[in-house]
Amino acid sequence: MSRASRGSEAGVGIGLIGFGTIGTGVAKVLHNNRDVICKRLGFPLRLVRIADLDLESERGVDLGGIQFDADAAGLIADPEVEIVIELVGGYDVARRFTLDAVAAGKPVVTANKALLAVHGREIFEAAQQQGVDIAFEASVGGGIPILRALREGLAANHIDSLHGILNGTTNYVLTEMEATGESIEVVLKRAQDLGYAEADPSFDVDGVDAAHKLALLAAMAFGVEIHFDEIHSEGIRGLVPLDFEMAREFGYSVKLLGIAKLRAGEAGDRIEVRVHPALIPRASLLASVDGAMNAVAVHGDAVGPTLYYGAGAGELPTASAVVADLMEIARELRRGNSGRVAPLSYPHACLERKPLVPLDELYARCYLRFTAVDRPGVLAHITGALGDRGIGIESVIQRGMAASAGAVSVVVLTHAASESDVRGATQYIDGLPDVEAPTLLLRVEEEA
Repeated sequence: MSRASRGSEAGVGIGLIGFGTIGTGVAKVLHNNRDVICKRLGFPLRLVRIADLDLESERGVDLGGIQFDADAAGLIADPEVEIVIELVGGYDVARRFTLDAVAAGKPVVTANKALLAVHGREIFEAAQQQGVDIAFEASVGGGIPILRALREGLAANHIDSLHGILNGTTNYVLTEMEATGESIEVVLKRAQDLGYAEADPSFDVDGVDAAHKLALLAAMAFGVEIHFDEIHSEGIRGLVPLDFEMAREFGYSVKLLGIAKLRAGEAGDRIEVRVHPALIPRASLLASVDGAMNAVAVHGDAVGPTLYYGAGAGELPTASAVVADLMEIARELRRGNSGRVAPLSYPHACLERKPLVPLDELYARCYLRFTAVDRPGVLAHITGALGDRGIGIESVIQRGMAASAGAVSVVVLTHAASESDVRGATQYIDGLPDVEAPTLLLRVEEEA
Protein backbone atom coordinates (compact mmCIF):
# COMPACT_ATOMS: atom_id res chain seq x y z
CA MET A 1 0.00 0.00 0.00
CA SER A 2 1.37 3.43 -0.92
CA ARG A 3 2.00 6.14 1.63
CA ALA A 4 -0.69 8.28 0.05
CA SER A 5 -3.38 5.60 0.27
CA ARG A 6 -2.34 4.54 3.76
CA GLY A 7 -2.50 8.20 4.90
CA SER A 8 -5.98 8.64 3.43
CA GLU A 9 -7.36 5.58 5.23
CA ALA A 10 -5.69 5.52 8.62
CA GLY A 11 -3.85 8.79 8.88
CA VAL A 12 -0.13 9.36 8.93
CA GLY A 13 2.06 7.55 11.48
CA ILE A 14 4.45 9.61 13.60
CA GLY A 15 7.55 8.46 15.48
CA LEU A 16 8.96 10.64 18.27
CA ILE A 17 12.62 10.40 19.35
CA GLY A 18 13.18 12.34 22.57
CA PHE A 19 10.46 12.42 25.21
CA GLY A 20 11.60 15.35 27.32
CA THR A 21 9.77 18.63 27.86
CA ILE A 22 9.11 19.41 24.19
CA GLY A 23 8.43 15.78 23.28
CA THR A 24 5.86 15.62 26.07
CA GLY A 25 4.29 18.80 24.71
CA VAL A 26 4.07 17.27 21.24
CA ALA A 27 2.29 14.20 22.63
CA LYS A 28 -0.15 16.47 24.50
CA VAL A 29 -0.92 18.61 21.45
CA LEU A 30 -1.42 15.56 19.21
CA HIS A 31 -3.79 14.07 21.80
CA ASN A 32 -5.65 17.13 23.05
CA ASN A 33 -6.07 18.78 19.64
CA ARG A 34 -6.57 15.64 17.58
CA ASP A 35 -10.06 16.69 16.47
CA VAL A 36 -9.03 20.07 15.05
CA ILE A 37 -5.90 18.54 13.50
CA CYS A 38 -8.00 15.88 11.78
CA LYS A 39 -10.53 18.44 10.56
CA ARG A 40 -7.83 20.67 9.12
CA LEU A 41 -6.06 17.77 7.41
CA GLY A 42 -9.00 15.56 6.56
CA PHE A 43 -7.21 12.62 8.20
CA PRO A 44 -5.57 11.96 11.59
CA LEU A 45 -1.97 12.16 12.72
CA ARG A 46 -1.20 9.02 14.74
CA LEU A 47 1.65 8.98 17.25
CA VAL A 48 2.55 5.31 16.90
CA ARG A 49 5.94 5.07 18.60
CA ILE A 50 8.20 6.95 21.06
CA ALA A 51 11.89 6.35 21.83
CA ASP A 52 13.78 7.75 24.82
CA LEU A 53 16.48 6.51 27.19
CA ASP A 54 14.42 7.56 30.23
CA LEU A 55 11.57 5.06 30.49
CA GLU A 56 10.69 5.76 34.13
CA SER A 57 9.91 9.48 34.55
CA GLU A 58 6.27 10.46 34.77
CA ARG A 59 5.30 12.79 31.92
CA GLY A 60 1.62 13.24 32.71
CA VAL A 61 0.62 11.85 29.32
CA ASP A 62 -1.64 8.86 28.68
CA LEU A 63 0.19 6.94 25.96
CA GLY A 64 -2.83 4.74 25.32
CA GLY A 65 -0.92 1.77 23.96
CA ILE A 66 1.69 3.75 21.99
CA GLN A 67 4.92 1.76 21.84
CA PHE A 68 7.49 3.38 24.15
CA ASP A 69 11.04 2.06 24.45
CA ALA A 70 14.68 3.08 23.99
CA ASP A 71 15.00 1.68 20.46
CA ALA A 72 15.42 4.75 18.23
CA ALA A 73 16.83 2.64 15.40
CA GLY A 74 13.78 0.39 15.53
CA LEU A 75 11.51 3.43 15.46
CA ILE A 76 13.22 4.77 12.34
CA ALA A 77 12.95 1.39 10.62
CA ASP A 78 9.32 0.82 11.62
CA PRO A 79 7.12 0.87 8.47
CA GLU A 80 4.27 2.38 10.51
CA VAL A 81 6.40 5.46 11.19
CA GLU A 82 6.14 7.78 8.18
CA ILE A 83 7.49 10.99 9.76
CA VAL A 84 10.25 11.11 12.39
CA ILE A 85 10.44 13.84 15.03
CA GLU A 86 13.95 14.45 16.43
CA LEU A 87 13.85 16.14 19.85
CA VAL A 88 17.02 14.70 21.35
CA GLY A 89 18.93 17.98 21.19
CA GLY A 90 22.68 18.45 20.92
CA TYR A 91 24.84 17.59 17.95
CA ASP A 92 26.21 14.08 17.44
CA VAL A 93 23.35 11.77 18.44
CA ALA A 94 20.75 14.06 16.88
CA ARG A 95 22.76 14.22 13.65
CA ARG A 96 22.98 10.43 13.47
CA PHE A 97 19.26 9.89 14.06
CA THR A 98 18.35 12.59 11.53
CA LEU A 99 20.61 11.21 8.81
CA ASP A 100 19.44 7.65 9.51
CA ALA A 101 15.81 8.72 9.11
CA VAL A 102 16.61 10.57 5.88
CA ALA A 103 18.48 7.53 4.56
CA ALA A 104 15.36 5.47 5.31
CA GLY A 105 13.37 7.85 3.10
CA LYS A 106 11.49 9.47 5.97
CA PRO A 107 10.99 13.22 6.48
CA VAL A 108 12.22 14.68 9.76
CA VAL A 109 10.80 17.42 11.98
CA THR A 110 13.21 18.92 14.51
CA ALA A 111 13.45 21.81 16.96
CA ASN A 112 17.24 21.55 17.06
CA LYS A 113 18.68 24.89 15.91
CA ALA A 114 22.20 23.96 17.06
CA LEU A 115 22.18 20.82 14.91
CA LEU A 116 21.13 22.72 11.78
CA ALA A 117 23.41 25.70 12.40
CA VAL A 118 26.43 23.37 12.58
CA HIS A 119 25.46 20.38 10.38
CA GLY A 120 22.72 21.90 8.24
CA ARG A 121 24.56 21.65 4.92
CA GLU A 122 25.15 17.90 5.31
CA ILE A 123 21.58 17.26 6.46
CA PHE A 124 19.88 19.38 3.78
CA GLU A 125 21.99 17.83 1.01
CA ALA A 126 21.17 14.31 2.23
CA ALA A 127 17.46 15.16 2.38
CA GLN A 128 17.53 16.60 -1.13
CA GLN A 129 19.22 13.47 -2.49
CA GLN A 130 16.60 11.26 -0.84
CA GLY A 131 13.70 13.51 -1.85
CA VAL A 132 12.45 13.98 1.72
CA ASP A 133 11.72 17.02 3.86
CA ILE A 134 13.50 18.55 6.83
CA ALA A 135 11.17 20.85 8.79
CA PHE A 136 12.35 23.00 11.69
CA GLU A 137 9.89 25.80 12.44
CA ALA A 138 10.24 25.20 16.19
CA SER A 139 14.01 25.77 16.07
CA VAL A 140 13.66 29.58 15.98
CA GLY A 141 11.16 31.55 18.00
CA GLY A 142 9.32 28.62 19.58
CA GLY A 143 5.68 29.05 18.63
CA ILE A 144 6.26 32.11 16.40
CA PRO A 145 5.90 31.13 12.70
CA ILE A 146 8.86 33.29 11.67
CA LEU A 147 10.54 30.69 9.46
CA ARG A 148 7.31 29.99 7.61
CA ALA A 149 6.89 33.74 7.11
CA LEU A 150 10.38 34.06 5.62
CA ARG A 151 10.10 30.89 3.55
CA GLU A 152 6.68 31.60 2.07
CA GLY A 153 4.85 34.72 3.24
CA LEU A 154 7.70 37.10 2.39
CA ALA A 155 9.13 35.07 -0.48
CA ALA A 156 8.43 37.80 -3.07
CA ASN A 157 10.53 40.35 -1.17
CA HIS A 158 14.13 41.35 -1.15
CA ILE A 159 14.74 41.27 2.60
CA ASP A 160 16.71 44.31 3.69
CA SER A 161 17.19 43.57 7.39
CA LEU A 162 16.01 41.65 10.41
CA HIS A 163 16.42 42.34 14.11
CA GLY A 164 15.48 39.61 16.56
CA ILE A 165 15.08 39.06 20.28
CA LEU A 166 15.84 35.38 19.86
CA ASN A 167 16.49 34.06 23.36
CA GLY A 168 13.81 34.12 26.05
CA THR A 169 16.22 33.49 28.92
CA THR A 170 18.34 36.54 28.22
CA ASN A 171 15.31 38.69 27.51
CA TYR A 172 13.84 37.72 30.88
CA VAL A 173 17.13 38.55 32.61
CA LEU A 174 17.45 41.93 30.90
CA THR A 175 13.80 42.80 31.58
CA GLU A 176 14.19 41.99 35.26
CA MET A 177 17.47 43.86 35.61
CA GLU A 178 15.85 46.95 34.10
CA ALA A 179 12.74 46.69 36.29
CA THR A 180 14.38 45.82 39.61
CA GLY A 181 17.90 47.22 39.50
CA GLU A 182 19.23 43.83 40.60
CA SER A 183 22.51 42.29 39.46
CA ILE A 184 22.71 39.71 36.70
CA GLU A 185 23.71 37.04 39.25
CA VAL A 186 20.53 37.59 41.31
CA VAL A 187 18.22 37.68 38.31
CA LEU A 188 19.83 34.70 36.60
CA LYS A 189 19.38 32.62 39.75
CA ARG A 190 15.69 33.56 39.75
CA ALA A 191 15.44 32.59 36.08
CA GLN A 192 16.91 29.17 36.93
CA ASP A 193 14.46 28.71 39.82
CA LEU A 194 11.57 29.53 37.47
CA GLY A 195 12.80 27.14 34.81
CA TYR A 196 13.68 29.85 32.27
CA ALA A 197 17.42 29.16 32.47
CA GLU A 198 19.44 25.95 32.46
CA ALA A 199 21.74 24.98 35.32
CA ASP A 200 24.55 25.97 32.96
CA PRO A 201 23.14 29.03 31.15
CA SER A 202 26.24 29.68 29.02
CA PHE A 203 24.58 29.03 25.63
CA ASP A 204 21.94 31.62 26.51
CA VAL A 205 23.82 34.39 28.30
CA ASP A 206 26.89 34.19 26.02
CA GLY A 207 24.79 34.63 22.86
CA VAL A 208 25.47 31.17 21.40
CA ASP A 209 21.81 30.14 21.20
CA ALA A 210 20.86 33.40 19.48
CA ALA A 211 23.72 32.96 17.00
CA HIS A 212 22.51 29.45 16.11
CA LYS A 213 19.10 30.89 15.32
CA LEU A 214 20.48 33.87 13.45
CA ALA A 215 22.43 31.57 11.14
CA LEU A 216 19.16 29.98 10.02
CA LEU A 217 17.29 33.29 9.76
CA ALA A 218 20.02 34.92 7.67
CA ALA A 219 20.20 31.94 5.32
CA MET A 220 16.45 32.10 4.72
CA ALA A 221 16.30 35.89 4.46
CA PHE A 222 19.17 36.35 2.01
CA GLY A 223 19.66 32.99 0.30
CA VAL A 224 23.18 32.64 1.67
CA GLU A 225 25.26 30.01 3.39
CA ILE A 226 26.24 31.30 6.81
CA HIS A 227 28.62 29.30 8.97
CA PHE A 228 27.68 29.60 12.61
CA ASP A 229 31.24 30.30 13.71
CA GLU A 230 31.41 33.31 11.37
CA ILE A 231 28.81 35.21 13.39
CA HIS A 232 30.24 37.76 15.81
CA SER A 233 28.63 37.01 19.17
CA GLU A 234 28.69 38.81 22.51
CA GLY A 235 26.71 37.96 25.62
CA ILE A 236 25.23 39.89 28.53
CA ARG A 237 27.55 38.95 31.40
CA GLY A 238 29.26 42.35 31.55
CA LEU A 239 26.08 44.36 32.14
CA VAL A 240 25.40 45.99 35.51
CA PRO A 241 22.31 47.82 36.85
CA LEU A 242 23.87 51.21 36.06
CA ASP A 243 23.78 50.40 32.35
CA PHE A 244 19.98 50.09 32.43
CA GLU A 245 19.64 53.29 34.43
CA MET A 246 21.81 55.20 31.95
CA ALA A 247 20.09 53.65 28.93
CA ARG A 248 16.72 54.79 30.28
CA GLU A 249 18.08 58.29 30.87
CA PHE A 250 19.27 58.42 27.26
CA GLY A 251 15.91 57.14 25.96
CA TYR A 252 16.86 53.53 25.26
CA SER A 253 16.29 49.97 26.42
CA VAL A 254 18.92 47.22 26.47
CA LYS A 255 18.18 44.05 24.48
CA LEU A 256 20.25 41.13 23.24
CA LEU A 257 19.72 41.28 19.48
CA GLY A 258 20.45 39.04 16.55
CA ILE A 259 20.97 41.39 13.62
CA ALA A 260 21.25 40.55 9.91
CA LYS A 261 21.39 43.11 7.12
CA LEU A 262 21.97 43.07 3.37
CA ARG A 263 24.52 45.62 2.24
CA ALA A 264 24.39 46.26 -1.49
CA GLY A 265 27.41 47.73 -3.23
CA GLU A 266 29.01 48.17 -6.63
CA ALA A 267 31.24 45.17 -5.98
CA GLY A 268 28.24 43.01 -5.00
CA ASP A 269 26.15 42.26 -1.96
CA ARG A 270 27.61 41.62 1.47
CA ILE A 271 25.92 40.32 4.60
CA GLU A 272 26.13 41.83 8.07
CA VAL A 273 25.43 39.33 10.88
CA ARG A 274 26.04 39.85 14.60
CA VAL A 275 24.68 39.02 18.05
CA HIS A 276 25.23 41.39 20.96
CA PRO A 277 23.44 43.49 23.57
CA ALA A 278 22.40 46.84 22.10
CA LEU A 279 20.64 50.04 23.04
CA ILE A 280 17.39 50.42 21.10
CA PRO A 281 14.93 53.34 21.22
CA ARG A 282 12.32 52.92 23.96
CA ALA A 283 9.63 53.88 21.43
CA SER A 284 10.48 50.93 19.17
CA LEU A 285 8.30 47.82 19.13
CA LEU A 286 11.17 45.53 20.12
CA ALA A 287 11.81 47.61 23.25
CA SER A 288 8.36 46.61 24.54
CA VAL A 289 9.10 42.87 24.22
CA ASP A 290 9.52 41.87 27.85
CA GLY A 291 10.01 38.74 29.93
CA ALA A 292 10.73 35.46 28.19
CA MET A 293 9.02 36.52 24.96
CA ASN A 294 10.70 36.59 21.54
CA ALA A 295 10.17 38.88 18.57
CA VAL A 296 11.64 39.32 15.11
CA ALA A 297 11.30 42.50 13.05
CA VAL A 298 11.77 41.95 9.30
CA HIS A 299 11.94 44.67 6.65
CA GLY A 300 11.21 43.73 3.05
CA ASP A 301 11.37 46.00 0.02
CA ALA A 302 7.76 45.36 -0.98
CA VAL A 303 6.03 44.65 2.32
CA GLY A 304 7.89 47.19 4.44
CA PRO A 305 8.33 46.61 8.20
CA THR A 306 6.75 43.52 9.79
CA LEU A 307 6.91 42.14 13.32
CA TYR A 308 6.50 38.56 14.59
CA TYR A 309 5.98 38.18 18.34
CA GLY A 310 5.22 35.40 20.78
CA ALA A 311 6.49 32.79 23.19
CA GLY A 312 9.95 31.76 22.08
CA ALA A 313 10.22 28.62 24.20
CA GLY A 314 8.26 26.36 26.49
CA GLU A 315 6.59 23.00 26.22
CA LEU A 316 3.37 23.86 24.38
CA PRO A 317 4.44 26.87 22.24
CA THR A 318 7.35 24.88 20.82
CA ALA A 319 5.18 21.78 20.43
CA SER A 320 2.69 23.91 18.49
CA ALA A 321 5.37 24.64 15.87
CA VAL A 322 6.50 20.99 15.74
CA VAL A 323 2.96 19.77 15.10
CA ALA A 324 2.39 22.48 12.47
CA ASP A 325 5.40 21.08 10.59
CA LEU A 326 4.01 17.56 10.96
CA MET A 327 0.71 18.68 9.46
CA GLU A 328 2.37 20.38 6.50
CA ILE A 329 4.49 17.33 5.68
CA ALA A 330 1.55 14.96 6.21
CA ARG A 331 -0.49 16.89 3.63
CA GLU A 332 2.29 16.44 1.09
CA LEU A 333 2.61 12.73 1.87
CA ARG A 334 -1.09 12.27 1.28
CA ARG A 335 -0.92 14.17 -2.00
CA GLY A 336 2.00 11.98 -3.05
CA ASN A 337 4.35 14.95 -3.35
CA SER A 338 8.01 14.40 -2.55
CA GLY A 339 8.75 17.84 -1.16
CA ARG A 340 7.47 21.17 0.11
CA VAL A 341 9.04 24.56 -0.39
CA ALA A 342 12.82 24.28 -0.01
CA PRO A 343 13.71 24.14 3.72
CA LEU A 344 15.76 27.37 3.58
CA SER A 345 13.32 28.99 1.11
CA TYR A 346 15.93 28.83 -1.68
CA PRO A 347 16.76 25.55 -3.45
CA HIS A 348 20.03 24.30 -2.06
CA ALA A 349 21.83 24.85 -5.37
CA CYS A 350 20.80 28.51 -5.27
CA LEU A 351 22.30 29.26 -1.87
CA GLU A 352 25.36 31.48 -2.24
CA ARG A 353 28.45 32.29 -0.26
CA LYS A 354 28.55 36.06 0.09
CA PRO A 355 31.24 38.04 1.89
CA LEU A 356 30.46 39.16 5.42
CA VAL A 357 30.86 42.75 6.56
CA PRO A 358 33.81 42.97 8.99
CA LEU A 359 32.90 44.24 12.43
CA ASP A 360 35.40 47.09 12.06
CA GLU A 361 33.24 48.58 9.30
CA LEU A 362 30.22 49.12 11.53
CA TYR A 363 29.33 52.77 11.96
CA ALA A 364 27.08 53.58 14.90
CA ARG A 365 26.63 55.58 18.04
CA CYS A 366 28.07 53.82 21.07
CA TYR A 367 27.48 53.63 24.81
CA LEU A 368 30.77 53.33 26.68
CA ARG A 369 31.18 52.68 30.41
CA PHE A 370 34.62 53.23 31.93
CA THR A 371 35.73 52.33 35.47
CA ALA A 372 38.31 54.88 36.54
CA VAL A 373 40.02 56.16 39.67
CA ASP A 374 38.29 59.29 40.97
CA ARG A 375 41.04 61.89 40.62
CA PRO A 376 41.52 65.12 38.64
CA GLY A 377 42.42 64.74 34.97
CA VAL A 378 41.13 61.22 34.41
CA LEU A 379 37.97 62.34 32.63
CA ALA A 380 40.03 64.62 30.39
CA HIS A 381 42.28 61.67 29.47
CA ILE A 382 39.26 59.56 28.49
CA THR A 383 37.47 62.22 26.45
CA GLY A 384 40.77 63.30 24.91
CA ALA A 385 41.52 59.77 23.70
CA LEU A 386 38.10 59.63 22.06
CA GLY A 387 38.54 63.05 20.47
CA ASP A 388 41.99 62.14 19.13
CA ARG A 389 40.33 59.42 17.05
CA GLY A 390 37.56 61.69 15.77
CA ILE A 391 34.86 60.26 18.02
CA GLY A 392 32.33 62.93 18.91
CA ILE A 393 30.76 62.90 22.38
CA GLU A 394 27.06 63.50 22.86
CA SER A 395 26.87 63.01 26.64
CA VAL A 396 29.22 62.31 29.56
CA ILE A 397 27.93 61.27 32.96
CA GLN A 398 29.94 60.32 36.04
CA ARG A 399 28.24 58.15 38.65
CA GLY A 400 29.24 57.34 42.28
CA MET A 401 31.49 54.62 43.50
CA ALA A 402 31.98 51.64 41.20
CA ALA A 403 32.75 48.11 42.32
CA SER A 404 36.40 48.95 42.94
CA ALA A 405 37.09 51.11 46.00
CA GLY A 406 37.98 54.66 45.05
CA ALA A 407 36.72 54.27 41.48
CA VAL A 408 33.78 55.77 39.63
CA SER A 409 31.83 54.88 36.52
CA VAL A 410 32.13 57.27 33.60
CA VAL A 411 29.44 56.78 30.96
CA VAL A 412 29.85 58.26 27.49
CA LEU A 413 27.29 58.30 24.67
CA THR A 414 29.09 58.99 21.40
CA HIS A 415 28.03 60.34 18.06
CA ALA A 416 28.17 57.86 15.18
CA ALA A 417 31.69 56.53 14.70
CA SER A 418 33.42 53.59 13.09
CA GLU A 419 33.86 50.45 15.14
CA SER A 420 37.57 50.39 14.39
CA ASP A 421 38.04 53.90 15.78
CA VAL A 422 35.99 53.14 18.90
CA ARG A 423 37.88 49.90 19.50
CA GLY A 424 41.20 51.65 19.07
CA ALA A 425 40.22 54.35 21.55
CA THR A 426 38.92 51.95 24.20
CA GLN A 427 41.99 49.74 23.87
CA TYR A 428 44.17 52.77 24.54
CA ILE A 429 41.97 53.96 27.43
CA ASP A 430 41.96 50.51 29.03
CA GLY A 431 45.74 50.75 29.22
CA LEU A 432 45.72 54.00 31.18
CA PRO A 433 46.98 53.59 34.77
CA ASP A 434 43.86 55.24 36.21
CA VAL A 435 41.42 52.87 34.43
CA GLU A 436 40.66 49.80 36.53
CA ALA A 437 38.46 47.57 34.35
CA PRO A 438 37.87 46.86 30.67
CA THR A 439 35.49 49.26 28.95
CA LEU A 440 31.93 48.10 28.32
CA LEU A 441 30.87 48.89 24.75
CA LEU A 442 27.23 48.74 23.68
CA ARG A 443 26.21 49.74 20.18
CA VAL A 444 23.11 51.84 19.58
CA GLU A 445 20.82 50.19 17.03
CA GLU A 446 18.44 52.93 15.89
CA GLU A 447 16.72 50.78 13.24
CA ALA A 448 15.49 48.10 15.67
